[in-house]
Amino acid sequence: MMRFPSRRQSLLAAAVAAVLALGVVAPAQAQSAHERAAERKANKESRRGGETKQEEMYPNAARKSPEAKASAKGGPKLQKAIDAFNEDKYAEARTMADEMLANDKLNAYEHAFAAQMGAQAAYSLDDYPAAIAYITKAIELNALDNNGHFNAMLMLAQIQLSDDATLAQGLASMERFLSESGSTNPDHLATKGQALYQLEKYAESAAIFKQLVDSNPEPKDQWLSLLMSSYAELGKADEAVALAERLAAKDPADKKKQMNLAAVYSQADKYDKAAAVLEKLRAGGQLTDERDYKVLYSTYLNMDGREKDVAKVIDDGLAKGILKPEYQVYLALAQSYYFSEQIAPAIDAYRKAAPLAPDGETYLNLARLYWQEDRVAEAKDAAKQALAKGLKKPDEAKKILALPAK
Repeated sequence: MMRFPSRRQSLLAAAVAAVLALGVVAPAQAQSAHERAAERKANKESRRGGETKQEEMYPNAARKSPEAKASAKGGPKLQKAIDAFNEDKYAEARTMADEMLANDKLNAYEHAFAAQMGAQAAYSLDDYPAAIAYITKAIELNALDNNGHFNAMLMLAQIQLSDDATLAQGLASMERFLSESGSTNPDHLATKGQALYQLEKYAESAAIFKQLVDSNPEPKDQWLSLLMSSYAELGKADEAVALAERLAAKDPADKKKQMNLAAVYSQADKYDKAAAVLEKLRAGGQLTDERDYKVLYSTYLNMDGREKDVAKVIDDGLAKGILKPEYQVYLALAQSYYFSEQIAPAIDAYRKAAPLAPDGETYLNLARLYWQEDRVAEAKDAAKQALAKGLKKPDEAKKILALPAK
């Protein structure tokens, strides 16, 4: 008459879907503060070089470098802006760049250089829209030497690709850069591949990263990771698993690679292998945060007959203070105990979950369980609390209150 929902109908399924939605870990889209600082340092070094003869970075470009150089009048102004930038006086360098851009007596090269300087100063001030405007101006003037001109194109693409709102423009800028510069730098091609991945063009992204992996004897882990992620998104489970195993075997102590392997196994419905990877991490003390434990117990939830393992993992996480004593955790624990026929601990977990629940459904489950155990008074008390907390269908709770003792 009064039964619990089946295992597959229970709220455990929702917990599985929520946690396993993490998928494969892909590289971050935006630069970190550390990466921006490193780039700013590189910018300073390039600026210190002044007009010293530099190695041609884009020998395959069809474009011929313009002959224009800084004039006797404009050169000192450019140098002052360079000095300000190198001294971390970004606002001052930007002001100088604006003044030079407004000076119609300076030549096209000086205007382009000033625009490039303004872009780097604005970027260093985290004003990315302004940086895009400046660098676009430098490109349109078409007066810098090939190194400066194509580096400006690359900078434009990278800034645009760091923001979801300008991803499409960033990809277009990157494609123009590759076409016009003739660059064969694999990192430049990888940037295009990542842009395609971020735009969910997984087949095109996979093609680029497969090319990079196949053509380099020591492919970068990031290339392998993005190729693996692209395969996973395309539903190519075997290819994704093979790459994940390759990455994990290469660096068995790397937690991120092992978690990626577990995620790929789960996406390929290889839950037993995913659980084995995660249990090895748990045994080694590497599951250190709440998400880690939820991934592990959710993996067991996808496996028939592993409810006891779910309970063991949750109890371990609670005992270590890694899992928070919250509603979803206690609910998963209660249901795992119930479906593995451990009634006493199931009741205890339901009693902890019910007061934290958003409605009275958990109290109703507790009432059902009390009734099945011939604990009539407790069943009726739980039914009252279920009604007080709110039920979409209160009839069953009312029936429990009206039933005679067994």
